[in-house]
Amino acid sequence: MSQRRAPHAVLLAAAALLALLSAPGQPLAAPGDDRVLRVCEDPNNLPFSNRAGQGFENKIAELLAAELGWKLEYTWFPQRMGFIRNTLRGREPDADRFKCDLVMGVPVGFELASTTKPYYRSIYALAYVRGKGLDGVKVPEDLIKLEPAKLKSLKLGVIGQTPPADWLLKHGLFDQAVSYRTQPADPERYPGEIVEKELVAGKIDVAFVWGPIAGYFAKSAPGAGLVVVPFAPIPEIQFDFRIAMGVRFGEREWKDRLEQLIEANRPRIQAILAAYGVPQLDEQGRLMQIPPGK
Repeated sequence: MSQRRAPHAVLLAAAALLALLSAPGQPLAAPGDDRVLRVCEDPNNLPFSNRAGQGFENKIAELLAAELGWKLEYTWFPQRMGFIRNTLRGREPDADRFKCDLVMGVPVGFELASTTKPYYRSIYALAYVRGKGLDGVKVPEDLIKLEPAKLKSLKLGVIGQTPPADWLLKHGLFDQAVSYRTQPADPERYPGEIVEKELVAGKIDVAFVWGPIAGYFAKSAPGAGLVVVPFAPIPEIQFDFRIAMGVRFGEREWKDRLEQLIEANRPRIQAILAAYGVPQLDEQGRLMQIPPGK
């Protein structure tokens, strides 16, 4: 979630797509010309998506397909380097169309796709197991106020190059950090393991992760007694991000149609997210209390 807007990258991406569309041959089919919603997804990345359709991005894709009255199909590829190249920009072999036409979750301003208006805004959080001496941590700053010996003893799990890593560095805690990769080389692994496996097993004492990951695993493993403490938006470090859907550059009509669907179904989308424990922020940066959908 740490991508930033880079105008030169957007121009390069647009130029690459223009070159592709200008290549000899028949024009490429427009999204939905055959009433199929083709979505680009990771097959093993809960709470966002998996091949069994159990992620919240799967459920939102199902909602969009139902609203359109189209069939839903996926192109599966791990969220690693080359994801966009092999999905949204990838040509279907022996067919005049792209492999898929929609990426469900990218930050607004994502460099490799044209992004819709956001459909949710979330924030990073820390998580710990209840009953192990951290129950007094109600906001992230409470962690710093712990008795020095207790604080010094903690193993702090963080995914590299994310905002909480900057927060740990700012507060002199980075030497205690156990660093995890943003994109593990093994496609069978996924970022949520830092909570689901490492934290629950006691290999780390605190996990600093993207809020939807923390919220989902706290909700899906109630016996573990996980506590989720969201950060608050602050000027110094960007913890909160607006999440949109991504399409190819130049597909204005398709993007407009998606934005209309998002707006018309915003309460239902928010309810799906709430059912997965996703912390959702309003425009003022306050946590929203939304009843979960079924």
